[in-house]
Amino acid sequence: MIRYCVSCILPSTKPDLAFSDDGVCQACINFSNREEIDWNARQEEFISILEKSKSLKSGAWDCIVPVSGGKDSTYQVLKIKELGFNPLAVTARTCDLTPIGRENLDSLRHLGVDHIELSPNPLVRSTLNRIGLERVGDISWPEHVGIFTLPVRASVMVDVPLIIWGENSQNEYGGPAALADNKVLDRRWLEEFGGLLGLRVSDLETTHNLSREDLFLYTYPEDHDLQRVGTRGLFLGHFFPWDGLSNALVSQLHGFQVWNTVVEGSAAGYENLDNYQTAIHDYFKFLKFGFAKASDILSMHIRRGRVSRQQAIDVVQDLEGKFPWKYLDRALESILEPLQISIERFVDVCDEFTNVELFETGVDGELLRDTKGNLRKINYDNP
Repeated sequence: MIRYCVSCILPSTKPDLAFSDDGVCQACINFSNREEIDWNARQEEFISILEKSKSLKSGAWDCIVPVSGGKDSTYQVLKIKELGFNPLAVTARTCDLTPIGRENLDSLRHLGVDHIELSPNPLVRSTLNRIGLERVGDISWPEHVGIFTLPVRASVMVDVPLIIWGENSQNEYGGPAALADNKVLDRRWLEEFGGLLGLRVSDLETTHNLSREDLFLYTYPEDHDLQRVGTRGLFLGHFFPWDGLSNALVSQLHGFQVWNTVVEGSAAGYENLDNYQTAIHDYFKFLKFGFAKASDILSMHIRRGRVSRQQAIDVVQDLEGKFPWKYLDRALESILEPLQISIERFVDVCDEFTNVELFETGVDGELLRDTKGNLRKINYDNP
């Protein structure tokens, strides 16, 4: 039986999400704990870390900021520059870049930063997308791996030790309480929370005939290289209060473009605008756990008093879990084409990763879909 947070609408099916005895999820507890944080002291600590990193190096850049061109990475660059430091922006090129994603990435560059955009071999990436989809039910597996390894590779290559990431997802979205206040992103964090889903990059050399050269940009650098440079990754959200909507509004003032309506499967027009494959990733999250991006966004708005829990329930039931026939005006068939996967094969893979305990089935146990391909969640008198 799914258990829902009594404060927000996150379910117990969310991996690593714990609940208090009175039914409040760890993400809500983390947010309430922010009232006890001395943010001025944390800001001073952050500036001190940047000053020390700057004094250790004689190069042009004080730190690396991984950027996608999204609202959060735009905000990260703005914050670092506002504090008087010079970041090097590093992009791990997304799998299927959208026109609005390209526009936002170019806009970010024009904030006045040097920028490196690393574009992995597209043939290897397509292979990895298909492997991720069919083996672990996540088409975005290689993208999520690359997001956390390419900037670290860049740190070693350009000899800039400090990497400034965004929010700690274990704090913002709920995870093990012991790591909710963690400020460091390292190899251990990547392997536990970076979206590997039990599929190790090293496994692909033997199982799919991919060479080390093919997988170089998806592997973490060797420890001796990290120690030579002194590479260290910090979460900006540990030092400054994190708010996705606020980040979007600030970024819009500096050229960030939003979608003209609510993005499919979401509850906003400012999230996940750079990659056409995001719809598939979010849909599989719904099939596995019974919730997706809309629940995440609405839960964050509940915590900040922008919507009531009942309002969020009404909205999420209307927006979430739709079969991803299109995303940002592009048809599913076109999105799947680089992977050489048909709609029929895609539906079969969907069924393989669907948690049948969450959805209505027929007398023979088959999943029931309506005429639009949507599954119907079992009614647990909650979201």
